[in-house]
Amino acid sequence: MTKRKSDFDLPKLDDLFTTQEMRDDAKLERVQNIPLNELHPFKNHPFKILNNEEMERMIESIRKVGAITPALARPLPDGGYELISGHRRLAACQVLGLETMPVIVREMSDDEAVIAMVDANLQRETILPSEKAFAYKLKMEALSRQGKRSDLTFDQVGRKLETAEIIGQQADESKNQVRRYIRLTNLIPPILDMVDEKRIAFTPAVELSYLLPEEQRMLLSEMEYSDCTPSLSQAQRLKALSIQGLFTKEQLSAIMSEEKANQKERVKIPVERIRKYFPKNYTTTQMEETIVKLCEAYHRKRLRDRDAR
Repeated sequence: MTKRKSDFDLPKLDDLFTTQEMRDDAKLERVQNIPLNELHPFKNHPFKILNNEEMERMIESIRKVGAITPALARPLPDGGYELISGHRRLAACQVLGLETMPVIVREMSDDEAVIAMVDANLQRETILPSEKAFAYKLKMEALSRQGKRSDLTFDQVGRKLETAEIIGQQADESKNQVRRYIRLTNLIPPILDMVDEKRIAFTPAVELSYLLPEEQRMLLSEMEYSDCTPSLSQAQRLKALSIQGLFTKEQLSAIMSEEKANQKERVKIPVERIRKYFPKNYTTTQMEETIVKLCEAYHRKRLRDRDAR
């Protein structure tokens, strides 16, 4: 005999002992003091935690007044919380030996979490090119998966927006600049580090991103050997050789051996370091001429001393 299916669902145990008001209240976002050991970094978080002046200011601020601005996190299925924003605040609290920090806990999908993480961290005072590059890439992938939503992909007059254009509008950059940053994610880590360190300028770096990984490794060895980095013109020629399948070690060495005006050796002496040795009315040009004359006199003396031996 077939058992008749019930026309109603039995209430859950929680529903029997809580009111609707209590259940609604439980869903509200509020600032909670979460133990630091329950907070875990966002997976593939592209933003670095550097021990720099900005970080020192944050540590000192939290030391004086505490962590006022709450971080944002989402609950993890197996317990604990995944940080969406607040990674540097977490690091600062750990340095200070604090046990908890204020956090807003919010339920979010993976794509919502990525977008929130990128948007929050792009507000930082200093952002490295590599951080912006991977952040834009993560956000582009997340937005592309949400592409069916018209509120994300159409402007006010119904024009279809590209994903790069959406990111650019929100970050105050052109869609082409967004694409250029994303190109940097194709650089091998040592060369990308050189971009962050400002040893390679942004525009040449974008051109170098078109080189194959093996070609980039060859370039890295050549830069280390010759102690120089490619100019925009050189980077463009290296890119063209790579696209044409003509990139060789010999071609690379020939291009990189060219002397560049901006990489000729220079000696820079701060004016304040030598000002006391000159009359107050001396211009920097007069000081330079005097230094050159003194160097010439010193050189002649060295020659005389050598000949006298």
